[in-house]
Amino acid sequence: MPVIQLWIPDDYQNVGPSLAELHSHPGYVCRSLGDLARAPGADAALAQAEALLLIRERTVVDEALLAKMPRLRLISQTGKLARNIDVAACSRAGVAVVEGSGSPHAPAELAWLLIMAARRRLAENVDSLRAGQWQGPVGRAVRGATLGILGFGKIGKLVAGYGRAFGMEILVWGSERAREEALALGYRAAASREAFFAETDVLSLHQRLVPATEGNVTPADLAAMKPEALLINISRAELIAPGALEAALDAGRPGFAALDVFEQEPVYDANHPLLRRANVLCTPHLGYAEEASYRQYLEIAYRNAVRFFEGDANHVLNPEALI
Repeated sequence: MPVIQLWIPDDYQNVGPSLAELHSHPGYVCRSLGDLARAPGADAALAQAEALLLIRERTVVDEALLAKMPRLRLISQTGKLARNIDVAACSRAGVAVVEGSGSPHAPAELAWLLIMAARRRLAENVDSLRAGQWQGPVGRAVRGATLGILGFGKIGKLVAGYGRAFGMEILVWGSERAREEALALGYRAAASREAFFAETDVLSLHQRLVPATEGNVTPADLAAMKPEALLINISRAELIAPGALEAALDAGRPGFAALDVFEQEPVYDANHPLLRRANVLCTPHLGYAEEASYRQYLEIAYRNAVRFFEGDANHVLNPEALI
């Protein structure tokens, strides 16, 4: 039986080779590629690929990429299907698409890390110490502050729980379902959208990026925030209207931001305007980039691929591709 070639594109941290299960079946060879825009020989590797195991939404699968992969039969998405895959184009090319599942814990912990680090001005104090100075800017504790959660799904609920454990008041805004669940858990639901943005000391965004939420956080929303407020975004940069955050930070409302996501990723420009701001803490989309999460995501994606190539297509999202 010929060996099936599986590739993990945009594996920035080269995680694939370290996961034993991805190399457990003699009929499959699983390899990693770094950033497709930079990896030497990326096009030659893609030309041999029979399946791609995608790491979340890093790789955009459209007609242009599909044209480079004449042997491709399967896209195995880690986590749930997202906008990075043109399913219609895959169907036209005869490429099946399957999805997996993930865990909310790593991104929720990253959100909490950013909250604590930004409030206590951790990065600035570390830089100050390395520069030979003793103690830099004075930070603030979170106890007694109001933590606003926009989007009360699995991750939002975990972050709310962390905030409660640290003595914060939790304020929720979102769908009617979200507000009802917040009340049932003993949290407050904001009286209005404007009140939600105006009352929060720390605002954490946890909505999924879908057409209805794109640009959902508007300049008016941000202008209602306190000058000393902190905005956290580990979800998607596109949840905020284009240019709105930069303008709001210039205007001083909110006064600070901590961001794990950007409109264009990866970011290689050290002079990126958000990286150069003293009132913004940036990390390189680390929310789910954690050992246990990688293992869960990629092992499920691998098992889904093996299942497909062994003749079970019941999990295919676009069965028309198989006709």
